[in-house]
Amino acid sequence: MTVDLAFNAYGAGRPVVILHGLFGSKRNWSAIARHLAEAFQVFTVDLRNHGESPWDDRHDYPAMAADVASFIERQVGGPATLIGHSMGGKVAMLLALTRADLVERLLVVDIPPARSRGTPIGYVHAMQRVPLAGCARRSDVEAALAEAIVDPVVRGFLVTNIVSRPEGLAWTANLDAIERQFDTILGWPDAANAAPFFGPTLFLRGNRSLFIKPEHEPVIHQLFPAATIESIIGAGHWVHAEQPAAFLEAVRRFLVV
Repeated sequence: MTVDLAFNAYGAGRPVVILHGLFGSKRNWSAIARHLAEAFQVFTVDLRNHGESPWDDRHDYPAMAADVASFIERQVGGPATLIGHSMGGKVAMLLALTRADLVERLLVVDIPPARSRGTPIGYVHAMQRVPLAGCARRSDVEAALAEAIVDPVVRGFLVTNIVSRPEGLAWTANLDAIERQFDTILGWPDAANAAPFFGPTLFLRGNRSLFIKPEHEPVIHQLFPAATIESIIGAGHWVHAEQPAAFLEAVRRFLVV
């Protein structure tokens, strides 16, 4: 069963739908969306079990792709350009392969159609162990994560999943569902029997990232025959956050071809 995805809409024009990665949200893409909204109608969505979207026990790619298909049918009313980062990129790829009628163009950010190394499961366990009842603010949560997650940038990103509610702080991400299906999230569904997506496709990778490797290129071109692969210099996995100007330039170039 699909869930109704929370979203924000910006601008007017040809529709662009942006899908975030694991532990991301539509808020992470608001700056990019506002820039693109100068020429396009941009939708940023929260995938299931993230942000303001509903929680569900199921967290796999067919379910997430079905959610996005329903969203496009209801809110867009026709094919859209999909931009997906990491987990969201896998959702976008699967939707293009299974519902090509809903995808005009496909832009995949730093993830291949294959099993990926992804976020360590230890991050999920560390988040689950945080004693939220004893935390008054995000900085308290970040401090509680410090021993298990030494990188302050990673900690800062993870605590964007904290919200304040009348009963206290809470995670917006469904950590239990994500933990149960973590191996599925790192994987890639069997799309061998799916028809290739022949629409315009761009894979944007960070030149400092190890997610898209040379050995992934044959399967990329098998499933997406029109795909090109570009690298953004000076970027790691979070290409859009680390090099936003270069990322936007590449996206605009792809969208207007």
